[in-house]
Amino acid sequence: MRYWCEHAWLDSSGVRSSVLVEESDGRITAVTPDSPCPPDAHRLAGLVLPGFANAHSHAFHRALRGRTHADGGTFWTWRTGMYALAGKLDPDSYLKLATAVYAEMALAGVTCVGEFHYVHHAPGGARYSDPNAMSEPLREAASAAGIRVTLLDTCYLAGGIDQPLSPEQSRFSDGSVDAWASRVSSLRSDSTLLAGAAIHSVRAVPRSVLPALVSAWPAGPLHVHLSEQPAENEACLATYGLSPTELLAEAGALSPRTTAVHATHLSTKDISLLGGSRTGACFCPTTEADLADGIGPARELVDAGSTLSLGSDQHAVIDPLLEARALEHGERLRTGQRGRFTPAELFSALTAHASLGWEPGFADLVAISLDTPRTAGCLPEQAMLVATGADVHTVIASGKVIAEDGHHRVGDVGRLLAEAIEELWR
Repeated sequence: MRYWCEHAWLDSSGVRSSVLVEESDGRITAVTPDSPCPPDAHRLAGLVLPGFANAHSHAFHRALRGRTHADGGTFWTWRTGMYALAGKLDPDSYLKLATAVYAEMALAGVTCVGEFHYVHHAPGGARYSDPNAMSEPLREAASAAGIRVTLLDTCYLAGGIDQPLSPEQSRFSDGSVDAWASRVSSLRSDSTLLAGAAIHSVRAVPRSVLPALVSAWPAGPLHVHLSEQPAENEACLATYGLSPTELLAEAGALSPRTTAVHATHLSTKDISLLGGSRTGACFCPTTEADLADGIGPARELVDAGSTLSLGSDQHAVIDPLLEARALEHGERLRTGQRGRFTPAELFSALTAHASLGWEPGFADLVAISLDTPRTAGCLPEQAMLVATGADVHTVIASGKVIAEDGHHRVGDVGRLLAEAIEELWR
């Protein structure tokens, strides 16, 4: 298949015009700028970018959107509602919800998602006959939506630092690192799903077993929630005399294959440890704003050596373009300076598939209209600072059109979301 792009953002040379992209078996075989449009090519108007990578997702959190704002509250009170929702999930309901959520992502230009997955067992901790019964719906959902998923299977062993699991958390835990590693080893990777791993947080994985967890997953993506809330830092310092970042460094968990999610409340030493080890940082600006987490030191992390990625986390919003813009706007708000990140740097964060372990070269394309009320008159190279997901008109993943003009191949995404969410809350 051949795709002709009116404008396209190429890694090496920024935006070029009249770009012909050729693919075979879902992989890009040639990219030719300044090419006339062949009669048989699929024409993509506007600006074409590589597919977006949503590096941090909790798919079931989507059912909380618009249901957590009545009394303000805190991150911790929000978490109580999240636990109540998690307790309602089973494999069938999770498949319905995740399929709709991944289709919503596809409409916004996401072609690859990192699913930070910790709802492993039945409510109360009972085991399903298939130990990965709650993982397989995510594979099926991604396949139905036409996107790829890195399943970041999460180790979750404690209810907090020096605290036992609560009843609500029992279905998250395998009981030990060995049991977690045994279950994860049975996950099979394929063209839709890549098996990865996650340390839920230093709250949920005790210091004594962190090195064993890292050894149990010696290669492939490793993600971890890090310093999202000051209370996590305070408890870690009080118990261990170390920050969460220092604790992970001690365990050998920091490396180029590792991504620290949120990385909001960091010391100068923390930034140096993360950047010096080339550990990536995934910012989720709309979630961090929604939960009043704070604004992390993104520019300082990049300058120290970290690579940035972006995630929609609890899905208060699913719009990678808004996440990229919020990343830059957060920097402007906390420093009083514009242009903290160039459009090229935001482009890199939007398309950070390497943080999810996938090799480059997939024929993933996202076409953005440049003639909408939001984008009309903008320079193509600055479109990501004005466009939203509503301006995405065509999404191609692995060489196949999965969404076009606001319609996804699975059907009416709004209806599918409403039905799945209402069923959970009924």
